[in-house]
Amino acid sequence: MSAPVKSRREEFRELMRLAIPIAIAQGGQSLMSLVDTLVVGRASTSALAAVGLANAIFFAVSGLGMGLMMGFDPLLSQAFGARNASRARALLWQGGWMALFAGTVMGALVVLVPDVLPFFGYPKEQLVETRAYLFWRAPSMVTMLAFLSVRAYLQSAANTRPLVVATVAANIFNLLADIVLVFGGGVLPEGFGPLRNIPAMGAAGAALATFLCTVLQLAIILLAVRSIGVEGARPIRRPVWTDLAQALRVGLPIGLHLAAEIGVFALAGALAFKLGEASMGAHQIALSFASLSFTIAVGIGNAGSVRVGWAVGAHNTPQARMSGFVALAGGGSFMALSALVFAFFPRQLAWLAGASSDVVPLLVPLMMVTAVFQVFDGLQGVGAGVLRGAGDTRFTFLANMVGHYAIGLPLSLVLGFGLGLGILGIWWGLCAGLISVALALVWRFNRLSAGTLRPLEA
Repeated sequence: MSAPVKSRREEFRELMRLAIPIAIAQGGQSLMSLVDTLVVGRASTSALAAVGLANAIFFAVSGLGMGLMMGFDPLLSQAFGARNASRARALLWQGGWMALFAGTVMGALVVLVPDVLPFFGYPKEQLVETRAYLFWRAPSMVTMLAFLSVRAYLQSAANTRPLVVATVAANIFNLLADIVLVFGGGVLPEGFGPLRNIPAMGAAGAALATFLCTVLQLAIILLAVRSIGVEGARPIRRPVWTDLAQALRVGLPIGLHLAAEIGVFALAGALAFKLGEASMGAHQIALSFASLSFTIAVGIGNAGSVRVGWAVGAHNTPQARMSGFVALAGGGSFMALSALVFAFFPRQLAWLAGASSDVVPLLVPLMMVTAVFQVFDGLQGVGAGVLRGAGDTRFTFLANMVGHYAIGLPLSLVLGFGLGLGILGIWWGLCAGLISVALALVWRFNRLSAGTLRPLEA
């Protein structure tokens, strides 16, 4: 007898019950970056450009590490789908070791990157603030990757409330810490005593605030894990190399996919930097808004990944197919709404970002381009999630390589520099790449789920 399949309405209701807190947590991560941009943008255009370049470097490097951690996602969700909670807890410990190993290496790497940039034509004097930002941001690599591991465990266990609590607490702290560390303790009222002596750190202050936020978030969700009881033998807490190797096999294609996706936007940021501080500022602000809406879609994709993984772990392919397509519809619908906001309120968003008079004329048309690719950006974000839940991670990497580097990046160079459209041309090229990736991922899930989906640890 075949396993039952939920109705579309029931599936959507259960998806949203899981997706909303995950999306809030996911969006909260992007909101912290947006707040960094808004605060630093009020310090100076040069500081904003420095943060834009530094963030491009940080996330280009961290993309591989994030993917390695996401290799645990389908393993965890499929373990819970098979009702094997003790196996899931053992995988959580291995995720912690992966975060320590990968985060240490990548944290060291981001500190070294600014020393290489002068060989590519970047003046050393323009990299001072970028180098300072990355120095203070590097320690957050380990805590950020550890957070991703624990987050995957909690969302696979359908215990998502701590993620929301951690996100709200971190965002409140981040806003206050940003203001104090970027502009100095002198902005505080007299009653704050020694805190008023904190020096103004500029862009580096935003990086330190972000690091402290990742520590706070990790502490909160680790407390939540301790409250989840697990029956059976105590899991092995030392590194288990076979488990780490299995997660590496699943996660490496995800890491390469994220590195490819983040890398093309990092390259776009580097090209924008060469066009001038105003172009870099417009790029950074538009990217911050686009990232905020995209992380909600990624949150829905993560929920879809969990639900597909549960169904695969329970050997229920029809339910996995239903879960995946409902998630795709939900992500596309949300991004259509955000597209309307970007299309109708670009100047208001520019004002909210505190864009200077030389940035606004470049930013407004960028927001229109962002509106065009919103739905496709959502589909590719959710598509990667549902394929990950099914255990298929290699195709997403290949689709990103072809879409972004064979289509998107060449078009960005032709439109931005060959035809002289500047930052606007660069973004139209990115748009074309996103559209091609989205179509490929939807096609792949449709084809894959038409057959039989099997657990990774079958």
